[in-house]
Amino acid sequence: MSIVKLNNRGVRSATTFGSITGLGSMVFIKKVTASSSATVSFVDGTSDVVLDDTYKKYLFTFNNIHPETGNTQLTFQGNVAGGSGYDETITSTAVLAFHGESGSPSSLAYDAGRDQAQGTGFQDCTGDIGAENDECGSGYLHLFNPSSTTFVKHFIGRASSYHPSDRENDFFTAGYFNTTSAIDEIQFKMSSGDIDAGDICLYGIN
Repeated sequence: MSIVKLNNRGVRSATTFGSITGLGSMVFIKKVTASSSATVSFVDGTSDVVLDDTYKKYLFTFNNIHPETGNTQLTFQGNVAGGSGYDETITSTAVLAFHGESGSPSSLAYDAGRDQAQGTGFQDCTGDIGAENDECGSGYLHLFNPSSTTFVKHFIGRASSYHPSDRENDFFTAGYFNTTSAIDEIQFKMSSGDIDAGDICLYGIN
């Protein structure tokens, strides 16, 4: 049995996260394994994908994303229902921390080159990833209430990646799709070249 501390005011015993009232449950929806893939897309109602008002929050996880081209980033964009082109308006922020294998260089800073101010490009969700055999990136992306027709659509992401200069990148991004239309499609791709290998999974959270 595990012990989970709650709000610094006590502990509660739990055998699974699902047994703690209020945390909700995470439901697996779809896994896509990339293999020299130009894009990986999750489209509501296609290939068993659910990306609608079934869940208020969705979670994408990406595991061991290995790029075809070194020094590139995994990126994402969305489409509103009935839309095309993966070019929704995004306002975002980005922070990068890194540390070299030798102990240097190291840094923690706002990454002004990775944000958008009412941009329509693909948003970075990792730092730079190397293309050597042992280099990859992993992380997650939360998408909040994408089916809302009242509010903008917020997202938060974090990723760890092996930089081609032999350092650890810890990349944070957050922002919103500035639309009150429902978002029902999300696409991932590298900033250049294909996704050589890796898994991207989609979960719904109650």
